[in-house]
Amino acid sequence: MLPNPTVKDSVTVDGSGLGDFYSYLSGLRPATTYYVRAYATNSIGTAYGDEIQFTTYGTVTNPVTGRIWMDRNLGSNRVAISLSDQEAYGDLYQWGRGTDGHEKRYSSSTDVLSTGDHPGHGKFILSNNIFEDWRNPQRDYLWQGVRGINNPCPDGFRLPTREEWVEELDTWSQGAFESVLKLSSAGYRSYQQDTIRYGSGTNSEYRAYGFYWSSTLSVAYAYALIFYIRDTSRVTTHAFMRSYPRAYGYSVRCIKD
Repeated sequence: MLPNPTVKDSVTVDGSGLGDFYSYLSGLRPATTYYVRAYATNSIGTAYGDEIQFTTYGTVTNPVTGRIWMDRNLGSNRVAISLSDQEAYGDLYQWGRGTDGHEKRYSSSTDVLSTGDHPGHGKFILSNNIFEDWRNPQRDYLWQGVRGINNPCPDGFRLPTREEWVEELDTWSQGAFESVLKLSSAGYRSYQQDTIRYGSGTNSEYRAYGFYWSSTLSVAYAYALIFYIRDTSRVTTHAFMRSYPRAYGYSVRCIKD
């Protein structure tokens, strides 16, 4: 938790020789800033990579439902300070995929569907198959619960169900950002044109979009929370649940199990 970490501090050992290596950190404290850097050791000594700083997620509690949520979207830099706070947008996940790099907003893409639960790369997968999924054949049990095969949430957290999102919506007196979750209009990534969209309509009639995945399926599709601002309103005017193709890139907000 201090700057300029060395091998005398906490370390992970993730392989040897040449190649790409990945570290997975566990047991981190919430709302805490950490400093990490890669290192390599040989007979001559130890060399270090650039230092990276990150802050772990905090939580918020809905006082009506008692549900505990992460205080920001997965991949975001901070809690939203406005509906259109770009620092709070975070990543855009395809339904059922793990955190492998595809979720980054400007990751490269491929039109080759995956035949397994883990594509083996970090590309966003475009789809034109009948089910509009990134995986062929489809697999349903990828994001259900904390033990979901590809659950992208931190330890003890998971994707909310459709029912939990509806329960949350029922407590809103105003809009998405005005709620305890402070949801941002993070847009979505299209699996067809590979574009990120934040609004649509003539003269930007629908000025701001937010799409947030649930873990609940609807046959070949999956349910997501959608909200948007229409016309010149400054507050979310429409928010509801609807099923969408799993190949879309949507935001993820985790809930405590």
